[in-house]
Amino acid sequence: MFAYIINCHGQPLMPCSPRKARLLLKRGKAKVIKMAPFTLQLLYGSSGYKQEVSLGVDAGTSHIGVSATTERAVLFEAEVHPRTDIQALLATRRENRRARRSRKTRYRKRRFLNRRKPEGWLAPSVEHKVAVHLKTIRLIHHILPVSRTTIEAAQFDLQKLANPEIEGKHYQEGPQLGFFNTREYVLWRDRHTCQWCQGKSKDRVLNVHYIESRKTGGDRPDNLITLCETCHDLIHRTHQEHTLPRRSGGLRDATQMGIMRWRIYNETKALFPHVQLTYGYLTKHTRISHQFEKSHLIDARCISGNASSQTDGTWYLVKWVRRNNRQLHKATVRRGGKRQRNTAPKEIHGFRLFDCVRYQGLICFVWGRRRSGYFDLRLLDGTRIHASANCKHLTVVHKAHTCLVERRGGIPPTAEPVGILLSKS
Repeated sequence: MFAYIINCHGQPLMPCSPRKARLLLKRGKAKVIKMAPFTLQLLYGSSGYKQEVSLGVDAGTSHIGVSATTERAVLFEAEVHPRTDIQALLATRRENRRARRSRKTRYRKRRFLNRRKPEGWLAPSVEHKVAVHLKTIRLIHHILPVSRTTIEAAQFDLQKLANPEIEGKHYQEGPQLGFFNTREYVLWRDRHTCQWCQGKSKDRVLNVHYIESRKTGGDRPDNLITLCETCHDLIHRTHQEHTLPRRSGGLRDATQMGIMRWRIYNETKALFPHVQLTYGYLTKHTRISHQFEKSHLIDARCISGNASSQTDGTWYLVKWVRRNNRQLHKATVRRGGKRQRNTAPKEIHGFRLFDCVRYQGLICFVWGRRRSGYFDLRLLDGTRIHASANCKHLTVVHKAHTCLVERRGGIPPTAEPVGILLSKS
């Protein structure tokens, strides 16, 4: 692993070994400004020695791979997980607000008719993922002297995947052309036949069922299926929703990447010099030629242009979480018709949700709190360290933040290790 160094003016330098970092701290020549990734700031002037550092970004909607490398060594690698709960939370909030208008409460005029979306508007879930890409790139530029940034933005025509002959005005004619609504199209697509029993129940009443929750799957035709009323009732009664056949065409991630890729590239180019694009087939060719396994970290290393750089196995898992826990985003109702209130205060015995703590020599995160002072401790991948740990045995490493970082290891080196040129600061 490396300790990352910035000079007294806040400019990044080449990282150093943990031993040298300990000597700098012991002699009072540096101070700690970040625990993960471990970053020091020098308290004296430095010559500013730097090498050529290339940053590769494997852009994605649910997993982002980043790798900063030199010709001989991997300096920083991370797998970033953006939030995936925004769409469901906003759908719940919308339901609560619509229900509030129908109750006998203070009248408030509807506002959605006089709103206009600004130029370049993106859905909140997509906007967050674009922001996570930019913040991750900014984080690495803050701790390393990156001289070149390469972003993989796979570009292909989604409609040509379904219809290779499409051209001209046919791009504007989707599969629902000529149908009054989505329900009518789904019934026609499924030949007005129950897709569960294939008409064996003899029930003539047909329903259109959501394969995935409407909050997350939406009203897309590939998320809808035709069921007769008998089978529809049976599936809900016996909880067999997960056994329904999935429709082809799950292109949500590819569609979001088509929206995001140019926004990410253009905004990164406006912030940093020497930003360039690459494509998935080039990354795949590099990975196969070096006989690497498929992973987000390996892909990012190939994108950086230094696929043969050596690594000691250290990498970081980065997970983004919500800042607040609003009651308006919750639809669960307790017995008696009252929505559950968060009775626990924001801070209990000096600890907050998602605080990074040390417990019996392990670094973990507070995943659940109780007024009694017993907390649920977990790693970022969900591994439970202790279900009810006493707060007296916890030590705060750093306070909660929307970006949680955890140092990990276990990736085998690609070849025999070579000498690594470190900082001369």
